[in-house]
Amino acid sequence: MADDKKRDDYAVDMGNSGKVFEQSIASPRPSGPAPVTSVTNNPIFPVLSYCGSSILMTVTNKYVLSGFGFNLNFFLLCVQSIVCVVAIQVCKSSGIITYRDFNSDEAKKWFPVSVLLIGTIYTSTKALQYLSIPVYTIFKNLTIILIAYGEVLWFGGSVTGMALFSFGLMVLSSVIAAWADIQHALQNYAHSQSEASAKVSTLNAGYMWMLFNCVSSAAYVLGMRKRIKLTNFKDFDTMFYNNVLSIPILLAASFFLENWSSENIETNFPPLQRNRIVMAMIFSGLSSVFISYTSAWCVRVTSSTTYSMVGALNKLPIALSGLIFFDAPVTVPSVSAIGVGFVSGIVYALAKVKQQAAPKAGVLPTTSQPMSASSQSARDSFKS
Repeated sequence: MADDKKRDDYAVDMGNSGKVFEQSIASPRPSGPAPVTSVTNNPIFPVLSYCGSSILMTVTNKYVLSGFGFNLNFFLLCVQSIVCVVAIQVCKSSGIITYRDFNSDEAKKWFPVSVLLIGTIYTSTKALQYLSIPVYTIFKNLTIILIAYGEVLWFGGSVTGMALFSFGLMVLSSVIAAWADIQHALQNYAHSQSEASAKVSTLNAGYMWMLFNCVSSAAYVLGMRKRIKLTNFKDFDTMFYNNVLSIPILLAASFFLENWSSENIETNFPPLQRNRIVMAMIFSGLSSVFISYTSAWCVRVTSSTTYSMVGALNKLPIALSGLIFFDAPVTVPSVSAIGVGFVSGIVYALAKVKQQAAPKAGVLPTTSQPMSASSQSARDSFKS
């Protein structure tokens, strides 16, 4: 497991001075493989892992939710949490991984984060039910804007002019995607006013769920970033508590809020496709193991804004998967929206690199006094 130190976007990088010091004393370096901590703290590995797992998770959930008319969303999330807990417990019993045993005091501290995670994943599944994967991924970029200004307020971050320009591109791509979606629906159902109206209403419901998802996702990422500092959780600790605390809430929500009539169960689990659906649900649960671990790993090793920026950069392969494996409409406006959304992610990445190289250049007045996120969290820990 990695140690507790974490690289923040707003902390001073002492890498160059460290190299000079090593050269001046000419200290011998031990030969052999790099230690595990250097690998787990290298931002490249969590970034690539998060990209792959997020693509797998999005495509798997879309397959389960849309392929069979599935509507037991809370039950699906509960299955995912149970599979995740069982999987990591088996790994712990086998000595592959280690994490803390359940502690009620730590559970109380982490419970708000688990609630935010439930809201994030549930609104995500609802948005995927109503929207295509390309539109969903484009709108997901808007979460970056919320997280960036959340870090301005709570972690001493800043928003540069170039970052603000990328935010404008993100909003523009979302507008183009929504317009293309609505125009495609109106053209396909031009022969029936009622069907066209129903389709547009479905899209509007998807946009509302997408708005809720952006807000809950930003709250979850920022909240987890703060709690990881305060609780000193490692990656598997985060995964364990997230899923264990989610199971009773999801079970209760599924029992009281979802339709468990025999007719609806038959609809969700038709006899001819029952085994395929169950296997898909189990596989989506295993996918949640990877997304839970890699998301916490990415936030801890990099920062919450970089975590969301990485998600923006891998929107292109996710969107393409929706065009290839699902019936997402392929039109000039929809492809243009995907392109603008991808460019906005690149512009934002360049803005972050430029900001790190010259942190005081071109900063907008909408910034707070610079303070590293670790220093802010340390100060908060003394207050609590």
